[in-house]
Parts: sequence; C-alpha cells; structure tokens
Amino acid sequence: MKEHEKDLMQSILQANNDLKVANANFENAEAEMIDYYTYQIKANKAKIDYLIKKVKEEGTNLNMIEQLGLKNNITEAI
Repeated sequence: MKEHEKDLMQSILQANNDLKVANANFENAEAEMIDYYTYQIKANKAKIDYLIKKVKEEGTNLNMIEQLGLKNNITEAI
C-alpha cells in the first residue's frame, strides 16, 4: 500500500473519531455551545464524505483499514 493511501485511511479514522467526540459534546452541551458542536458535526461528516470519495476515486479499497490494523469503527462512516 502506498503511503498516500495509508494517510487517507488514517485521515478518515481521525475524522470519524472527531465526529464521535463532537456528537458526545453536543449531547452534553450547554445552550450557548449547541451551534458550535452542530457545525463541528457537519464539518466532520463533510470531511469523511470527501475522504471516502477520494479513496474510491483512487481505486483504493476501504478494507485496507483492517489490513493496516487501523480499524476503529470506520464502518459507521461508510
């Protein structure tokens, strides 16, 4: 696997983790912070969608995550 492909997979996993954190923070947010976490959630979803599109365009198989030992509930993002 190319280093670029590995970097894309790691970026997807990081964005997925960021999304989980934003969702958790949203659930416990005070009224003043709800908009902030809403934007974070939307931004992370858009980033994941973009990265997955990029991976597919390049013909990289998303199952490579497992082979790299990077699996971290990425199936939720797909």
